[in-house]
Amino acid sequence: MKIKICGITTLQDALAAIEAGADMLGYNFYPRSKRYITPEACAEIQNELARRNLAVVAVGVFVNASRQHILHTMTRCNLGYAQLSGDENPDFLARLSAPSFKAIRPLPSADPLPQASPFARPTAPALLVDAHRPGQYGGTGHLADWEAAAALAARYPLLLAGGLTPENVRAAVERVQPWGVDVASGVETSPGRKDAGKMRRFVEGVRSKE
Repeated sequence: MKIKICGITTLQDALAAIEAGADMLGYNFYPRSKRYITPEACAEIQNELARRNLAVVAVGVFVNASRQHILHTMTRCNLGYAQLSGDENPDFLARLSAPSFKAIRPLPSADPLPQASPFARPTAPALLVDAHRPGQYGGTGHLADWEAAAALAARYPLLLAGGLTPENVRAAVERVQPWGVDVASGVETSPGRKDAGKMRRFVEGVRSKE
């Protein structure tokens, strides 16, 4: 199972995440996010990881950004994927011409399939499922709807996000059976600052079910 640690803002946290066993690092390029990182700072981290021959997949988180900005940032920062976490429509995703996937936040008590199917990609990760919080674009620390996520995970190889912590990730994996899990606030001391011990315990919680 893949593990994505999101909201990386420093080289120290990137190295600690990799040492803990993360498969993917997430960098948030949404300027209003508490975990925002500039493309310049991200490129410095990525260049240093490459210099040290540390192979990890990097994901850029974008919210309602232009196609040009996304593609330029992906090239500059050597990103493997773009995660679209805003109000992007299926056509924008299809025309991006870069490895990408959509973050969706299913409405409570609603069939998630109509919302998910227009965005689902044929390769993993097909989607990311996050918690629904009106007016917010992720990173809230609230739990996603695990029932809806499980229904979608039965169809698509998805990343589960939303309020995951070292204490609940094992239960989340058992309930949802996702392709991978995504954590940000659940392994932090403060927004954008990771806790190495929490990251290790998070990874251990996931790996114990494999």
